[in-house]
Amino acid sequence: MASPTPAPALAAAAPPSRLGRFLDSDLLASFRRSKLAMAAFAATVLFVALALLAPVISPQNPYDPAQLELMNANLPPLWYADGQAPFLIGTDDQGRDVLSAVFYGMRLSLLVGVLGVLLSGFIGIGLGLIAGYAGGWVDTVIMRVADVQLTFPAILIALIVDGVAKAVAGGHMEAEAQIALIVVAIGLSFWVQYARTVRGSVMVEKNKDYVQAGRLIGLSAPVILTRHILPNVTGPVFVIATINLALAIITEATLSFLGTGLPETMPSLGTLIRTGNRFLFSGEWWIVAFPGLALAGLVLAINLLGDWLRDALNPKLQ
Repeated sequence: MASPTPAPALAAAAPPSRLGRFLDSDLLASFRRSKLAMAAFAATVLFVALALLAPVISPQNPYDPAQLELMNANLPPLWYADGQAPFLIGTDDQGRDVLSAVFYGMRLSLLVGVLGVLLSGFIGIGLGLIAGYAGGWVDTVIMRVADVQLTFPAILIALIVDGVAKAVAGGHMEAEAQIALIVVAIGLSFWVQYARTVRGSVMVEKNKDYVQAGRLIGLSAPVILTRHILPNVTGPVFVIATINLALAIITEATLSFLGTGLPETMPSLGTLIRTGNRFLFSGEWWIVAFPGLALAGLVLAINLLGDWLRDALNPKLQ
């Protein structure tokens, strides 16, 4: 009589996927508990969606002179007796639909802000990794440069970079070149926070066993920094990047308001506020009010999201 076949061994449980780990994470649980963070996230997503969909949902392209009619200049919002469709919240002195200008301006402000944060993060993280891992005179030089820059306000650094570049270029620059210049100015203004934070984290991480093991098996310093140390210092970097995004948008708006930022042919929210400020006391309040509200709402939403992320990633508050 044949012996019974033994029951198959239970298969080992499959490791949870990245999505599964995220859904069970403390970060998502903290997000679900915070109604303010959820509201800030929803507002940020709304602003980003309006900016990305600007060419689709806007009544006109405010950057296209062929679509502008001076006969439609300074029209009030639609709920006024003199308001006209499709200008829901009125027009400016060039006949641009203010709602369309806000959508396109928000798109440009977000683009400059995101690129500026990416550039500052790239510079700051790179210098912070080098300073923390190398130590010695390399660390001293990088940190002393950072200390000197901290003595100047970020907006002053951006103004200096912008002014020097325009003087070198002879005062005339194309719109695309001005956008790139503002991105560089913002990137050079905010790298210090990344560098100091990453340097401190690297100085702690480089003495741990996994870094020592990497050295023993012959891994090069760039491999250890990028593949092993960098993933362990990204938490504070995400917090700084979120908060600095709001600061970058404000910096761009300030430069444009002062007349050293983006041109009026490609207006950002700061340029729209500068344009509308000339008509504030003549009765056309909507030209400055709605771009100002959009800028304030966008920056507030991002700041609230950054504040929640900072608290959620702080182990002392868990």
